[in-house]
Amino acid sequence: MTFESNSAACTQRIGAALAAQLQPDDVLVMLGDMGAGKSEFTRGLARGLGVSGYVTSPTFTILQVHDSGRLPLYHFDWYRLSDPEELYELSMDEYLQNGGVAVIEWPSRAEEAVPETYLEVELCPTGDDTRLITLTPVGGFRTLDEETLRSAIDERN
Repeated sequence: MTFESNSAACTQRIGAALAAQLQPDDVLVMLGDMGAGKSEFTRGLARGLGVSGYVTSPTFTILQVHDSGRLPLYHFDWYRLSDPEELYELSMDEYLQNGGVAVIEWPSRAEEAVPETYLEVELCPTGDDTRLITLTPVGGFRTLDEETLRSAIDERN
């Protein structure tokens, strides 16, 4: 399913609406170039999970853990990985199935660490402030309730 966002705030609203349908051990794989809105989407997701405090991109730490919400949020940014083995050495792969929601930015840096089942979230800029956000279940990830998701996004506008 695809949604159109016309601002960073709208991208966050889409993330927040999705959060209501997420369950323990869900993994979201974020696709999009730099500046596509991955961090804005994750901020909305965090708010939808009830995470308090500011949510930053974990570019220099590889992982940010936010455990103040309905489910823990494990926000990965694998952009700076020099070798996928780093994830295993730091036991970060265990967070992918640790009862929370894992968000992975730049999954191509360690494809072998991505589980078989996940929700792909692709953000494609179509203008300065506009984005197409496509949610695609992969490997048996459950079907999302599109009608409820669209209703929640509309209610927040």
